[in-house]
Amino acid sequence: MTGLETYQFPCRSDNYGVLLHDPATGLTASIDAPEAAAVERALAHTGWRLTHIFTTHHHNDHTEGNAALKAAHGCRILGPRDEAAKIPGIDGALGGGDTFRFGDFEGQVLATPGHTLGHISYFIPAAKLAFVGDTMFAMGCGRVFEGNPQMMWESLAKLRNLPKDTTVYCGHEYTLSNARFALSIEPENQALQARAREVEALRRDDKPTLPTTIEAELATNPFLRACEPALKAAIGMADAEDWRVFAEVRKRKDNA
Repeated sequence: MTGLETYQFPCRSDNYGVLLHDPATGLTASIDAPEAAAVERALAHTGWRLTHIFTTHHHNDHTEGNAALKAAHGCRILGPRDEAAKIPGIDGALGGGDTFRFGDFEGQVLATPGHTLGHISYFIPAAKLAFVGDTMFAMGCGRVFEGNPQMMWESLAKLRNLPKDTTVYCGHEYTLSNARFALSIEPENQALQARAREVEALRRDDKPTLPTTIEAELATNPFLRACEPALKAAIGMADAEDWRVFAEVRKRKDNA
C-alpha cells in the first residue's frame, strides 16, 4: 500500500485548505472547500484531479467552494449527517462511528460537536492522519457556537485519545495568538515556551505552523490539557471536573 499525500495551502484570510491524494488510485479529496479558486490553484499546482470533498461542518468558510467545485469536477461531497441540509451539494452523509473508503485506506468518522452541533472529524489510522476542521487548532480549539462546553470537551477528549504520532490538519492559522493565550494559562510550561518561540519564528517568515501532531498538542494545548493536574493547579481548579476546567479556559480565551 502506497502512502497518502497531502498538500496544504492558505485561503481566505486565515483558513487552510488541504488536498488528500492517493497516488495508487488517483483519488483526490479536498478537506472542506473554503474557496473554490484556491482549491483550483492547488489542483493546478499538484496536477491532481478532484474526486471528493470531505466536509467537516456547515460554516460558509468551509463550504463556500462546494457548488463551483462540484460543477467543475463532478466530485462527490461527503459531510456530517446532522448538518446535511446545510452542506451545499452533499452526496453522502456521515456520522460518528461510520467508516469510509479512500482508495485502499479505511477512514473513521469521529463525531466532534461543540463548534457546531454536527461537526465531524476524519481519521485515517493507517496513514496516521486526522482532519479536525474547527474542533481543534494548534494550541487552541474552536469557539463553542452551537454546543456547550461539556460537549466540546468530550469532542476534544476523542482527539486526545488518537495515537500520539497522528498528524493533525486544522482549519485555521490561529497558532500565534493561541500560543500567547496558552502562555497566560501555563506560563511555567517549558514545552509551551519552546513551541511559542518556534511559532513566532515561523510566522515572522510567513510560514505555516500547521499541521501539528497529537503529541505536540498534549504537551502545549491548554484546551486539550484541561484534565492535566498541572493545568488545573495553574488556574486554581485542582479539584474541578475536567469539562469545567475546559469551560473556564474557553471563557478566558473568549474574553481575551
